[in-house]
Amino acid sequence: MTATESQLSHPFFARLWTLMSAHETEKLTRLRRANLAGLTGRVLEVGAGTGTNFAFYPESVTQVVAVEPEVHLFEHAKAAAAAAPVPVSVSGQTVETLADPEPFDAVVCSLVLCTVDQPDEVLAQLFAQLRPGGELRYLEHIANDGWRGRLQRFADATLWPKISGNCHSHRHTEQSIRAAGFEIEDAQRDWTFPRWVPLPVAEFALGRAVRPAVSA
Repeated sequence: MTATESQLSHPFFARLWTLMSAHETEKLTRLRRANLAGLTGRVLEVGAGTGTNFAFYPESVTQVVAVEPEVHLFEHAKAAAAAAPVPVSVSGQTVETLADPEPFDAVVCSLVLCTVDQPDEVLAQLFAQLRPGGELRYLEHIANDGWRGRLQRFADATLWPKISGNCHSHRHTEQSIRAAGFEIEDAQRDWTFPRWVPLPVAEFALGRAVRPAVSA
């Protein structure tokens, strides 16, 4: 697909993220694999970045519809889609403008809910686009307490969103997931850096949430 009017441009972050994606830690790669394990059917991936996830989708996935609105990352994602083990199509739209009439079996969010302007609205949209019983798989930065929480709030109010593609590290993402109507059935926390490292994004939430099935 070609670029669309809804695409974004964060050239500094795109260069930085492309470099980081090419040298991703083994732990983060393991978390990505865990986030995608056991998926089946038709999947919507929100914020595909450089397409890092594409190589890890299981063969039980029949189609991935991926959105990546950042113009530079979009080109990397298209190249990664061509080498993926499952069919992947990449759109340059934002997820807010995506209109797909067919419900998805699963939605994948990897390090993206921290970057959208209105996470509650996006999660409500994703809930609507899932079939009843469908899954939301998430791997996301989360708000911390104590000194790191104070660091996150300071970072979010100053330069951090400007240099990191609009990332807001102090978001209570799992609370927002529940508020959108999802039921979290599996959740864990993990650290990709030592706990003492003064970064706002050292801890991650990995989980599986479900859109409840329609009652008979």
